[in-house]
Amino acid sequence: MKMCVGEKKTDDLSEYSWEEIRKHNSKKDRWIVIEGNVYNVSTWAKKHPGGERIIGIHAGEDASDAWTAFHGNKDMVMKYLKPLKVGYLRKEEDYETELQKDFRELRRKVEEMGMFKASPWFFGLTVGQILVFELLAVLNLWYFGTGVIPYLFTAILLVTAQAQAGWTQHDFGHLSVFNSSKWNHYAHIFIINVLKGVSSSWWNHRHFQHHAKPNIIRKDPDIRLDYLFLIGKNLPIEWGKKKKGFMPYNKQQTYFYFILPPFLLPIYFNFEVPYFLFKFRKYWEMFWMFMFFVRYELMFYQFLGFWGTLGLYFFVRFLESHWFVWTTQMNHIPMEVDKEKGSDWVTMQLAATCNVDPSFFNDWFTGHLNYQIEHHLFPSMPRHNLAKVMPLCKSLCKKHGIEYTSKPLLTAFGDIVGSLRSSGELWYDAY
Repeated sequence: MKMCVGEKKTDDLSEYSWEEIRKHNSKKDRWIVIEGNVYNVSTWAKKHPGGERIIGIHAGEDASDAWTAFHGNKDMVMKYLKPLKVGYLRKEEDYETELQKDFRELRRKVEEMGMFKASPWFFGLTVGQILVFELLAVLNLWYFGTGVIPYLFTAILLVTAQAQAGWTQHDFGHLSVFNSSKWNHYAHIFIINVLKGVSSSWWNHRHFQHHAKPNIIRKDPDIRLDYLFLIGKNLPIEWGKKKKGFMPYNKQQTYFYFILPPFLLPIYFNFEVPYFLFKFRKYWEMFWMFMFFVRYELMFYQFLGFWGTLGLYFFVRFLESHWFVWTTQMNHIPMEVDKEKGSDWVTMQLAATCNVDPSFFNDWFTGHLNYQIEHHLFPSMPRHNLAKVMPLCKSLCKKHGIEYTSKPLLTAFGDIVGSLRSSGELWYDAY
């Protein structure tokens, strides 16, 4: 590891051992290490744009690769970090493994190749298709009326628009489109709040924790399913031995179909998102989220009336929820789920993540989330470049003996159910 770019130790700040640094990992006392520098972020954590929790889950740890992955304009971010520096990691403990060296060299290489530069044409077309699908949905009802067939066709068009808006907001949320974080943020609010009726702040709060610690129990919010589903190999055994939970987890592969895919978006998210906004007093985001519903009523009121439009919204969310759940869970649920092991960035991401084989349909249908390994290693890389760096990531994994998993789309869907069955059997045997 290094000190800050071009920086040498010219001050009188102390050097600290990992033993000392790891003691500072409580909510009121948080130190992190970035490129050999030690920072006290205890007070500043509450001001962190990515949320306080993502700082907390790195307290007492080396956050170098996570910091690099999540911040585009590092010089600007460093202005906030410099006043927080309290010292340095001891030289004898400041070392890189061969895997870390190779991965950091790989990142420098892909940066030089221009892989972090977005294509305006690609994202222009990506946003454009959302608007086209919505326009076609309105024109369909205007021309054909509100019979069963036109109604269902409009719902399909809207589901497609909403799913693609979901993948597109993901791009802006990861700051992978514009060079300016501010413009990415504005566009993110427009896509996710106004076009989808969700919340930018809520998404950031959840999603960056997931990327920082994927499939790590109590640190990744996307796997907090305990009271409905138990996943992985260790948690089911632990809960079984302690007789915890109230669900028949040995049947979870069956009731999964009737709970998570149909109800995550129309029920759970419609309660969690407003609760988050009220809790953290995100009033402007409430306003922009409200604009989504105003927009929907203006688009469909003349055809369906107020309650009919609201019913269309929930029907579309119900259908979209299936698309969303199967696509987002296929890369992680079948993979390793465990407590914190202190693994390096690459090892942790590969253990929790798999790919789905590339094709034109798979890329479009999943919003390029089928390149989940590359996306997790380089979260801010524009998705149209993920396929280009895939061979380099495969070579890195092969060199260091790390399994690189890629599978067909339907196999990936089936593995969700298969992993739930296996985890349920482990719980049942332990119980």
